[in-house]
Amino acid sequence: MRELTVDLGDRSYPVIVGPGVRHRLLEFLPTGARRAAVVSQENIPWEVDSGIEQRVFHIEDGEEAKCLESVEDLCRGFSRWGLTRSDVVVALGGGVVTDVAGFAAAIYHRGVAVIHIPTSLLGQVDAAIGGKTGVNLPEGKNLVGAFWQPLAVVCDTDTLETLPPREYRSGLGEMAKYAFLGVDGLRDMALEDAIAECVACKAEVVVDDERESGRRALLNYGHTLAHAIETAGGYDLRHGEAVAIGLVYAANLARRLGRIDDERVREHEKLVASYDLPSRLPPGSDSDRLVDLMGRDKKVTKNGFTFVLDGPRGLEVVPEVGEREVRQALEEVQS
Repeated sequence: MRELTVDLGDRSYPVIVGPGVRHRLLEFLPTGARRAAVVSQENIPWEVDSGIEQRVFHIEDGEEAKCLESVEDLCRGFSRWGLTRSDVVVALGGGVVTDVAGFAAAIYHRGVAVIHIPTSLLGQVDAAIGGKTGVNLPEGKNLVGAFWQPLAVVCDTDTLETLPPREYRSGLGEMAKYAFLGVDGLRDMALEDAIAECVACKAEVVVDDERESGRRALLNYGHTLAHAIETAGGYDLRHGEAVAIGLVYAANLARRLGRIDDERVREHEKLVASYDLPSRLPPGSDSDRLVDLMGRDKKVTKNGFTFVLDGPRGLEVVPEVGEREVRQALEEVQS
């Protein structure tokens, strides 16, 4: 088992990684909690025992569940059950569950404690760490949310055994990002160590910039195109698959801007391929739509787009990227 800390002063919390650690949930409950609202999904085969009175609240499956309606349903269910501010919400599931349950906890009674037990690889390496919660709007991903740090994050690697292969690979797409954020040798690590090193990397960034006023934006590497793909809809791609394409796209864009060379682009492509992830958009992709949505994701100014891009000093936020270069790089990842 590995145990790490997200060091945020009096709001610091542990992240534990290892087989069977979900059974340690009782250790992390807030003092005085009498009820635990466990938020999960019908298709998640795992259960937890909080040791206190608990009730399971299900949300729908899929990205469509990341909506305000899900949050309202949860909050109304909490209220009817009698959940109080001194109780606790336990998010048991993948990134959709931790995002939705975390946001509901942040706003119910103006803030109820939450513990995340991510059951997907994507959730364990990224989504459940750092306190960002939220839901989507038709206009874009994660446009409504809150920063709400959990009491603990419990990454039980046993839960990964039941993941469908494609969902597991989706988590590898998010994991691949950390190789370019400075986690050396990631591809060759044992799974538990790889998860823990990704968590350690994200925790270090979050501690430095909790509310994404600067450095934390680097965690969005590869996500500008990925979010555009997901918002556009109609693409048969999981989040991590879209991120993998986004990583290769960002590398191509950086090369066009003279920030990296051909060999560095090949490093991106090689890592993505080693995880059996796509590096090209599906046939028939709508470039105009994707460019428009990428502009919304990172806000187009009169001087151009803003992206997180690789370069001689590593990843940086790069403003004022021209539309011509954005479109040309998009052609590089077309099938």
